[in-house]
Amino acid sequence: MKYMKLGIKPDTFYTGEATRSVLSDVPTDLIIHVNNTKYLLHKFPLLPKCGFIQRLCSDTDTDAGQAIPVALHDVPGGEEAFELCAKFCYGITINLSAHNFVAALSAAKFLRMTESVAKGNFIAKLEYFFESCVLQGWKDSIMVLQSMWRQSGWSDEHRIVQPCMDSVIEKILIHPSQVTWSYTYTRPGYKKQRHGVPKDWWTEDVSDLDLDLFRSIISTVRSTKKLPSALVGEALHVYACRHIPSPLDFQAQSSVARTDETPSKHRRVLEAIVSMIPTETASVSGSFLLRLLKLTIYVGASPSTKAELVRRSGRQLDEVTASDLLLPAGTNAQSHDTGMVKAILESFLLQLRRPMPREETERMTMSMTKVGRTYDSYLRIIASEGGLPASEFIKLAESLPQVSREQHDGLYEAIDTYLKEHPELSKAERKRLCRMIDCRKLSPEALADAIANDQLPLRTIVQLLFVEQERVGGGGGGQHAPVISSKTEVSVAKIAQDEVTSSRNGPEGGHRAEKTKVVPSPSESKIAEEERKVKAGGLATKLKTK
Repeated sequence: MKYMKLGIKPDTFYTGEATRSVLSDVPTDLIIHVNNTKYLLHKFPLLPKCGFIQRLCSDTDTDAGQAIPVALHDVPGGEEAFELCAKFCYGITINLSAHNFVAALSAAKFLRMTESVAKGNFIAKLEYFFESCVLQGWKDSIMVLQSMWRQSGWSDEHRIVQPCMDSVIEKILIHPSQVTWSYTYTRPGYKKQRHGVPKDWWTEDVSDLDLDLFRSIISTVRSTKKLPSALVGEALHVYACRHIPSPLDFQAQSSVARTDETPSKHRRVLEAIVSMIPTETASVSGSFLLRLLKLTIYVGASPSTKAELVRRSGRQLDEVTASDLLLPAGTNAQSHDTGMVKAILESFLLQLRRPMPREETERMTMSMTKVGRTYDSYLRIIASEGGLPASEFIKLAESLPQVSREQHDGLYEAIDTYLKEHPELSKAERKRLCRMIDCRKLSPEALADAIANDQLPLRTIVQLLFVEQERVGGGGGGQHAPVISSKTEVSVAKIAQDEVTSSRNGPEGGHRAEKTKVVPSPSESKIAEEERKVKAGGLATKLKTK
């Protein structure tokens, strides 16, 4: 931060009984009222430099020897700004900086402290400070720009806003190796004395600006095409984190603490951020896009903003984690919006329907595998939700193409979780869920766990046993069947008993299973034959004899 010292006299202003006075042997002949403060001052230092006070005093009829009262309630910057101007007139030492520059300049122009009134007047000094210090500095320009904007917005009668913006943009576009000024950078683990200037050194300081200023600067920077889109995206990320609470903060806020103005302010920022995201896919992370999508629920963003975030999130679905996909169903609801996740997945799958070169095809294949793992982890999380119907869970699971699942361990874990959390499911619903599992795509560990899982239907257990036999026995050739553990025997025997009991009691409540895509499995005739043996009570004995 740069400073300019004006004046050489010590500060002789003092306060007594809510009145500001100047220590002097000369009697006071000028009483100036600024809001709630009364200043007892003198004509001889103020009138020669303040054209406005000159005119007011010339228009006032007072008796000789009486102090002239002057009301300056409209002076910009209030008492502090007026006092800077008054001290300049008295020759008292003042320090100009970016903190008080805008207030001092506004008050000086209000008081008409121009060169036509007196040579070397206050406005000329302020303009010199602006040109030689403010515009040459980084934080100085940011601070003056913000101060001026808060005071008048785009009404730039002092011609300060645009020069400051030009200075800021010029410095942003400079190569980091040429940055020699101070900047704010508070990222964890970063130490300025040990590292060079980071490429995004400017993002935190610019995020202090008002949204309209920030948007104008970002638009100008993007138009130059001198910065990579990822750097612009980082600036958007920093600004969003600075000005919009996190989803967890929104959840913690009570409805009483919120005002009608707050969501509107946050909505304006969020929609502006979304509109400024560069078109390049790698400009922002997929996690950041989903964070914004979560925030749209709390700030009431427009449908077009939500749709744009869904589309962009789908393009980068391979970058996210399962927790990123936990989108709230409402501001107060604890459940998750599964419909929006399906829309994001569909947006991702749309990329596969367009022609692409071989290299792109290979990249998309890897992306699909990663998405498959993430999606199954997401299914495992939402499987514990009590209000999620089995039909909806099945639709979610089937939304992912089978080619995306190299292994079915994640799908099995999700289905197992759902079965444990929903013990009231009918046998038909359990069968529909387990039909989605391709037993051949289970790892040995998952296969062993599934065989001993008494939550699974008998038909699934039989399929698992055949797969295990094929793996251990090499698919035939006179090899011996696998050794079945005692735990497996107990599980199978229990399921067999349940099946026999169920068959004696007749059809289960008249429910009929809906058509579900059947995953390729061992020979249906063999499975049917084994099922008949189980119902006859022979599977456990057969397993022991093998």
